[in-house]
Amino acid sequence: MSDLQFKRHRRLRRTDSMRALVRETHLRKDDLIYPIFVVEGEQVKNEVASMPGVHQVSLDYLTEEMNELVNLGIRSVIVFGVPSEKDEVGSQAYHQEGIVQRAIRQIKEENPSLTVIADTCLCQYTDHGHCGIVRDGDIDNDESLNYLTQTAVTQAEAGADIIAPSNMMDGFVAAIRKGLDEAGFSNIPVMSYAVKYASAFYGPFRDAAHSSPQFGDRRAYQMDPSNRLEAIREAQSDVDEGADFLIVKPALAYLDVMREVKDRYNLPLVAYNVSGEYSMIKAAAQNGWVNEQEIVMEKLTSMKRAGADLIITYFAKDAANYLDQ
Repeated sequence: MSDLQFKRHRRLRRTDSMRALVRETHLRKDDLIYPIFVVEGEQVKNEVASMPGVHQVSLDYLTEEMNELVNLGIRSVIVFGVPSEKDEVGSQAYHQEGIVQRAIRQIKEENPSLTVIADTCLCQYTDHGHCGIVRDGDIDNDESLNYLTQTAVTQAEAGADIIAPSNMMDGFVAAIRKGLDEAGFSNIPVMSYAVKYASAFYGPFRDAAHSSPQFGDRRAYQMDPSNRLEAIREAQSDVDEGADFLIVKPALAYLDVMREVKDRYNLPLVAYNVSGEYSMIKAAAQNGWVNEQEIVMEKLTSMKRAGADLIITYFAKDAANYLDQ
């Protein structure tokens, strides 16, 4: 064998400590953003049937939930609201006493060190379940921007640290940025759902947020999963309009898109590890088909390797515990 010439790559893989020494990609607790679903009422803590371990909680259980996150070392949350009343314009989304606005105030009063991100959309609040205002059976893009801007402003007034618009209306970053600036919130960043596909991975989230559309689907405003160049056009528009973060959603099936967005833009990139990705692993683990800890950490690390700086994930609590181990 002495006359063979080849590289000995295995030298750097021999031991745990050697592998740790040369590891290129690292997952930290500071990278994790935990989604929380807040509902009206009292003493409500409902596990979402399609998302084991994820709960809808009322405000009286919110303190317990946030304290758990703080104790785990998770420093950021994104808040989704499930209102008790819905109407055609989603008025509870931008009401001063809407469920998200009240939740934000409570979190910031009790845990001011937490970074609170407000999801800014209308789908949970409209009786038709779409992300904008419906006129003559179609989504009126420009009218929707007015309601979305009002929502963002009331969320900022409640104390949100970051506004995260997820509606995929054209011009939503420009409209919300202008509205925030005019309301005196020029210091509040916008975490744009810049690249959001019309994905089949969202089903469990719609169970949790009660946000399924009552007619049609969202393919006319969310992106076609087949398209890559369209993602770059969407991201470029949001950069031009003043976005401070860019989200790619979903994450796992779109790591190629995530890498390309990261290579092109120097803004912080956020992977949204969505509900379907979460539920598949939970179901497989409950059946004993996979090692949950190993597969979760491998998956989250793949998102970091693809360029994500931050990860919105329902696995945040689990991952924090794994990192401690």
